[in-house]
Amino acid sequence: MAESGTLHDAFIDELRDTYDAERQLTKALTKLAKKATNPDLREAFESHLEETKGQIDRLEQVFGSLEEKVRGKHCDGIAGIIEEGKSIMEEDFDEVTMDACLIAAGQRAEHYEMAAYGTLVAWARALGHEEAADLLQETLDEEKAADEKLTEIAEAGINQSAADAANPGDEEEEEEEEEEKMAMAGAGAKKGKAKAARRR
Repeated sequence: MAESGTLHDAFIDELRDTYDAERQLTKALTKLAKKATNPDLREAFESHLEETKGQIDRLEQVFGSLEEKVRGKHCDGIAGIIEEGKSIMEEDFDEVTMDACLIAAGQRAEHYEMAAYGTLVAWARALGHEEAADLLQETLDEEKAADEKLTEIAEAGINQSAADAANPGDEEEEEEEEEEKMAMAGAGAKKGKAKAARRR
């Protein structure tokens, strides 16, 4: 009977999976940045692309600290998320809606990575690989910050603008209500002047 794998084997397997995921994401982030029309969003994707290149270097350091060969193993999970992102980019959305969808696609990838790195950090600490754990924690912190940045950009106006574009009737109604209020205020002012003139 073949010998069963250990947590160390699972850890190395997860490392290889994550290494491949990061390499796939460098291509995906380039496409997301090109498609984004909001300058803050484009900058966030470009900045995270540079970070991702550093994360790949860090994973190579982790392999080195464990005396393991640097090797990736095809990550089906991130491949599926990237595929979903590609199909979104092919949709015929208005610009602000597309930006909102790009944020959603980016955050799906971030959450996948946060789960992967969270596991890797926990397993590295349990196995006593402190150097590896510290390197992986650094990347986990960057992934969390990237996710928060995308949330900030979405909440700073992109989501609301996309929602307003989806409900143009609401805006028209608000404008009509505003015009009515102003007309009524104007009519009230005229009446007031007329009364004042009669009193004289």
